[in-house]
Amino acid sequence: MSSGAEPARGSGGGWTRRRFVGALAGAVAVTTVPAPVAPRPDPAVASTTPTAPPAPTVGSSPSPAHRTGPRPLFLGTYTSVDGGGTGIGLATYDPTTGRITAAGTITGVDDPSYLALHPDGRTLYAVNEREEGGVTAVRLPKNKVLGTRGTGGAAPCHLSVHPSGRWLLSANYGSGSVAVHPIDASGALGERTDLVTHSSPAPGPGQQGPHAHQFITSPDGGHVLAVDLGTDTVYTYRLDRSKGTLTEVSQAHTRPGAGPRHLTFHPGGRHAYLANEVDNTVAVCAYDPATGRLTPGEAQSTGTGAGTSYPAQILVTSNGAYAYLANRGHNSLTRYAIEADGARLRLLDTVPVGGDFPRQIAFSPDGRLLFAANQKSSTVSVFHVDDKSGDLRSAGDPFASPVAVCALPL
Repeated sequence: MSSGAEPARGSGGGWTRRRFVGALAGAVAVTTVPAPVAPRPDPAVASTTPTAPPAPTVGSSPSPAHRTGPRPLFLGTYTSVDGGGTGIGLATYDPTTGRITAAGTITGVDDPSYLALHPDGRTLYAVNEREEGGVTAVRLPKNKVLGTRGTGGAAPCHLSVHPSGRWLLSANYGSGSVAVHPIDASGALGERTDLVTHSSPAPGPGQQGPHAHQFITSPDGGHVLAVDLGTDTVYTYRLDRSKGTLTEVSQAHTRPGAGPRHLTFHPGGRHAYLANEVDNTVAVCAYDPATGRLTPGEAQSTGTGAGTSYPAQILVTSNGAYAYLANRGHNSLTRYAIEADGARLRLLDTVPVGGDFPRQIAFSPDGRLLFAANQKSSTVSVFHVDDKSGDLRSAGDPFASPVAVCALPL
């Protein structure tokens, strides 16, 4: 079965293609604005309040450069697979040493494989990567589950919060669609305001349908972009900020069979970097803020040799000097120097990740630490990031976390 194969279905949470690949491959604070639509209780999903200990207080912390003492770390997992977790993992980390300490679990959240924080730092959001997909809101710091809303599609794998704090954007991998939900003043989610399925162009080589993998807002805030692995396309939409509806304005096509998975913008806002899962490449993209048009450049090496290594996610340092790519098959992080004001990537080296199948990577808010969630080894690796050279240095032994697929440090 190729990396770009159609999801393997199952009842309940099931084994989606994303999980199957994991088993196969190795044998900024913004003022909250109330949403225009207040959420109504979802009778199909009851809100529950977990008994886990509260995480350290968030939402009123000092600037990243002055943070001291333990910081919160939230961990995504699958709850419906053998060896998986029982909800959203809670931990803390030392911002100086990178050492992680377990702190409990937020229960009552099914298959929370990807996590995102509201701009005000007071609400956490998780996808529910199941056949009948959902998104769940959790109020911090008491970790109260506010409820779940359906995404209208299967196996949602990514979500993000619009910078206004009013809208939650989610990507349904299994059904190739993107959804929008309103966020009210409490952080809770309202009924879905839009759902768009990627019906054109036709699926790429080896694909049976569209597979939306990411849904984010451009740095200028004027557009939202959806990366679709199945159609080899990045779709740009304009979001109506009063109604929460989407209007497509452009499409960017990769070379056939690339399988685009994850897009990250350069701080300058004129370039972005696209990780292509299926053909094991990255591409520098030009971006026009006025029109929202993205233009992918030539495919470049990941430094991992022949064959696919399932590139997962790419990060860019806040100063725009370096980029890091997680390679799941190669179990490494590729380091690039960013040149020409963001227009060029220069491959430097690859660094062993110290775990198996790095599914997701994230910086600490100050950019001094990099966290890698290693799905198959059920660990989280931590690295110190040198802001001058971009070098990565291991912070010690990886932290054990059941089927770790996402690590979100605050």
